[in-house]
Formats: sequence, C-alpha cells, structure tokens
Amino acid sequence: MSENAAARNGFEYDERPWGTYRVIDEGPGYKVKRIEVISGKRMSYQKHAQRDEHWIVVQGVAHVTLDGRDVTVRLGESIDIPLGAAHRIENQGPETLILIEIQRGLYLGEDDITRLQDDFGRVTA
Repeated sequence: MSENAAARNGFEYDERPWGTYRVIDEGPGYKVKRIEVISGKRMSYQKHAQRDEHWIVVQGVAHVTLDGRDVTVRLGESIDIPLGAAHRIENQGPETLILIEIQRGLYLGEDDITRLQDDFGRVTA
C-alpha cells in the first residue's frame, strides 16, 4: 500500500531517523504497526507507561536490548516487551529489518514514550 493509499484509509505513516513505521490496523485496546529499521540504525532506548508490545521479525535479524539484557530475535521469532520495560531495537545486518509490532493497552499514543538514550538527541528522561 502506498503512503497516499494509507493516508486515504486513515492509517498513520511516519519517517524517523532510524526508518519508518505504518499503522496497519487498530481498534479499542490494540494497534498493529509494520516497522522498518534501516541497516546500521537503532531506535531509542525507551519505555512505555501505558502499553506493552509484542514484536515479530518478518525480515532480517533484530538485536533487542530489554531491561539491559541483549537478545537476538531472528526471522519468524518474536519477543514480548512488558509494560514499563526499557527496550530498543537495533539492525546490525545488511538488509532492512522489518517487524510487526502489536501494542496492547488503554492508551496507545505516540507520546507514551520515555526516551532513556537516543542516537538522535531525543532523550526525554
């Protein structure tokens, strides 16, 4: 689906310094995103106060930091990010990392992010 088609269907799309995300479905208490992380980039080390997340890798290999512990999540594997856990996704591979993120919670806004560390100067803690 193109960005224009996504916008017409009411789905959110955003470009970030580490890659892109697109909301592909949402409803009361859940949101599903398709996330692409560019080779050599990583998201901020962050936590959420109002949601937990479940990530499934559909292309590439995700290097995940979860509460200070490093975990490798390969193609077809998944990992749960509990409410309040500090977490980060990094793409150390040569191809774009693609994952599906399922958010669950009473509030799923993008402003429910506390950045603890960030390569792009966006720390909020």
